[in-house]
This record gives sequence, C-alpha cells and structure tokens, in this order.
Amino acid sequence: MRAFLPAKADWSAAKPRDVVAGLTVAVVALPLALGFGVASGLGAAAGLATAIVAGTLAAVFGGSSLQVSGPTGAMTVVLVPIVAAFGPGGVLTVGLLAGVLLLALAAARAGRYMRYVPAPVVEGFTIGIAAVIALQQIPAALGVPTPDGHNVVVNAVHAFGSGPALPAVALAAGVVVIMLFGARWKPAIPFSLLAVAAGTVVAEIWSLPVPRIGALPALLPAPSLSFLDWGALWSLLPSAVAVAALAALESLLSATVADGMSVNQRHDPDRELFGQGIANVITPMFGGVPATAAIARTAVNVRSGASSRLAALVHAVTLAAIMLVAAPVVGRIPLAVLAGVLLATAVRMVEVGSVRVLMRANRSDAVVLALTAIATLALDLITAVIVGLVVAGALALRAVARSARIDEEPLEPGDHTLEEHELLAQHIVAYRLDGPLFFAAAHRFLLELTEITAVSVVILRMSHVSTMDGTGVLVLRDAVERLERRGVTVLLSGVRDEHRRQLEVHAVPAFASTPEAIEYARDHLRRNGTLP
Repeated sequence: MRAFLPAKADWSAAKPRDVVAGLTVAVVALPLALGFGVASGLGAAAGLATAIVAGTLAAVFGGSSLQVSGPTGAMTVVLVPIVAAFGPGGVLTVGLLAGVLLLALAAARAGRYMRYVPAPVVEGFTIGIAAVIALQQIPAALGVPTPDGHNVVVNAVHAFGSGPALPAVALAAGVVVIMLFGARWKPAIPFSLLAVAAGTVVAEIWSLPVPRIGALPALLPAPSLSFLDWGALWSLLPSAVAVAALAALESLLSATVADGMSVNQRHDPDRELFGQGIANVITPMFGGVPATAAIARTAVNVRSGASSRLAALVHAVTLAAIMLVAAPVVGRIPLAVLAGVLLATAVRMVEVGSVRVLMRANRSDAVVLALTAIATLALDLITAVIVGLVVAGALALRAVARSARIDEEPLEPGDHTLEEHELLAQHIVAYRLDGPLFFAAAHRFLLELTEITAVSVVILRMSHVSTMDGTGVLVLRDAVERLERRGVTVLLSGVRDEHRRQLEVHAVPAFASTPEAIEYARDHLRRNGTLP
C-alpha cells in the first residue's frame, strides 16, 4: 500500500505557475463538466460534483503529476443506457463498484498492460466516441426533447424530424463556430467559456425560449450511501466492469499523452489506477458520475505550464468556488449552448494528422481503425475495444507468420575434397528456418519440408528460429516422421538453448553447428553404403 499513498516528493516540484495552470484548466473544464453531466442524464450538478471530488482525489492519489480528472465524453456514452435501465441510483452504484474494480486492478499491477493496446484501436475508439457524443447532442442543439431509446443514430434522425427550434440551433451553431475558429486563431484563450458566456447573455437579453440547465446546489451534498441498490448489484456488475475498463483505458492513455508532452514526467500506471479507483469510490457519495482522466483537460494543463499535482488541485478548488458563488448564474445557461460546446469538443477530439498517418501506413491499420470506430458507434465501447484488439492481434499474427521462411542453402565446402563435396551435395540438402515457428506459421513449414525428395539427409539449420511453441514442435516432429518413413534422415543444427529442451523429447539428432551435422551425415551415408 505504501507505493500507492501520497508522498512528500509528489509536491516537491510545485511552482507558482501551477496555480495559473490550474485556473486555466478550470475555465476550460467548467462548460465541459456541466455538459457531460447533462449528457449523462444526471444533470449539470452531477458533472460539476464529479469534476470537484474526482479531480481532487485523483490529483492527490493518482500516478501522474499532470493528469486532470473529471467527467468525460467517453464515460457519458456508457452511462446513458445505465440511467435509462436503472435510474440515477444505478449510475452511482456502478461508479462505486467500478472504483472497487479499479483498486483491484491496481493491486494486481495491471497498469503495465496498457502498452499492448495498438494505436489504430485507440484512434478508432476516439473517432467512435466523438461520433457518439456529437449524435447525442443533436436533440439539444435542435431544441427538441431527446427521444426515448439508446440508439444515438435513430434519436438524431427523430430529432431532425421533430421540427428544429431556430433559437436553439443558432445558439449551438454560434458556440461551435466560436470554439473551433477561436482555437485556431488564439489557442491560449479559453473560447469555450467565452462562447458559453456569450450564448447565455444573448439568450437572456432576447429572452429566447430555450431550455436551461436549471437550479444548481450552492454546496456539494453531504456524503451518503443511500443510493446503493443492493438488490440490483449483480445486474449492475457487467456495467461496472465496462465502466472500470473504460476508466482504466482512458486514464492510462491520457497519462501516456501527458508524458509525451512533458520533458521529465513519467507516470506510475498502477498508482494511476489506484487514484482513479479512490476517486470513483468516493465521488458517487457526493452525487457524482463515474470519472476518469480527461485527455483534453490534461493537455491544457501541460500547455499552461503545469509541473506538479498542485495545478489539478487548484482546478478542482476553483470549480468548487464557482459552485459556491455562481450557482444561480450557471443555472441559466441554455442546454443548446452546452450542446454546442460538446459538438465542438467532439470535432476536436479527432486527431486528423494521426488518423491520416495510420490510414496510409498499411491496410491492416486502416482496417483496425475503421472496424473499431464502427463498432464503437454501433455496439458499445468495451465491445469495440475487444473487436479492435482481436482484429489487430489476428492481423499481427498473420504478418508475423508471413515473415517466417524456409530457404535452401548450399553446403559449406569444409575440409573434404571437391569431388567428395559434389557427392555430398547430391545426397544432403540443408535448409535454414527463419522467424517464428509457432501455430500461425508452422503448417506452412510442414508442407514445404514434406515436399523434399531425391535426397538421403536433410539438415535443418535452427539458429535463426526466433520462437517456438508447442504447435511448432509438433508440426516439426510430424515433418521429420514423414521424411524418415521415406528413408530420409533429418538432422538439426544450431538449436538455441531455450528450444533444445522442447526438441530433445523427439530424439532428433541435434548439433551445435552445420559443419558438425554434415560430418555426421557423411559418416552415416558411408555406413549405409550410399557413399564410398
């Protein structure tokens, strides 16, 4: 446990600029927290409570000095069907259970396995999430009630057919334009907050008939476990597993991005899981939704000059102060304005340059990216990641299997005469095996080996075999037995130490070098009368 607990060294790098960075992130995070809270179905207050509580706990206990945590769009996509099926209490229960699962993952040291998620899966996942978030906001951006049902594509189509309200459309479109073009013009300026303020002022001055966020509490509610639905725990467990997996994936991905943007920062993946676990166990007690690290806010934090956890802590404290002082004003923000914020955020989530590189790199990466994105939109996030990993793994295995080769090599002259060497070459053939001899490639070796004819001895050079599994050993044994039934003697040379034990059980003669194998073959051919 000591490795997971805060230490004095965590705060040794704190500098005054961390306060400025924290304030900057809070300005960016406020509209996102409100928007994601509304999109999740629990309301803007839940999103703000999540940003405050989870942001504080993850900053103190997490494994990255630069992470900023809170509600995210990816998590919102998972929560909407849970709210529909089990109500707000179900979401809070899922958050607590997911926190416990994250703590278990941290104890099992599972953070290291994040490195095995391929980039096409991550990018396809991000594109799919961005599409889902954008489609979720269509009803609010059009000023119509959100239709019943979980299919965001169907809901968006129905919303277009319900008669858009022009004031809501104008507000949402204005926010999108301000955020996207403003970010290109002056990236350092928080145009999301300026767009929200402008949209709210316009709606108030002209008294536009558009739905608003509604009243927000001025204080966080007292911590409580009354939301727990003990009777539905088993029914909620699959959803909790999905939420925990998503929180782990997004948090570790965000931490990796933060490391890449900084110079001397390196996160602890297991401690990061622990911090997110603590945050998700405690946040539901204050009415907050499940949380994870947010890549966009973390990127703003790093670009603003953050160097320690103090920046993320200042971000959470600033949001708490806003809730305390400006709750009535925040409650007047139109939902169409928040929909515009999330639409612009969805557009900015997609790294066009990275996607272009992956699509052009090779066909396999393009297929994995496209399938993951489509599965995210059509199915659910965890299924999409599984689909992406399975397809990426299968394509990678195919590529590795194709890299394995078997090539015939001429016999080395050795110390025998030219005439004797020509006689040996008539009866002995040597093949070099390159690459992995495993289940995906071994059967091709079998076919090529068993086609050998008109020789007395086959020498298999094994020094370039990189790996060998049980299937490879069995296929090699079958090839040897088939050749020996046709009177062909098989010898091995250059067998690596790590492969020797696997091959010894099949009693195939093995030699340290090819010349030794040739000498043995020459003596064998003399004994059976093939050579004089």
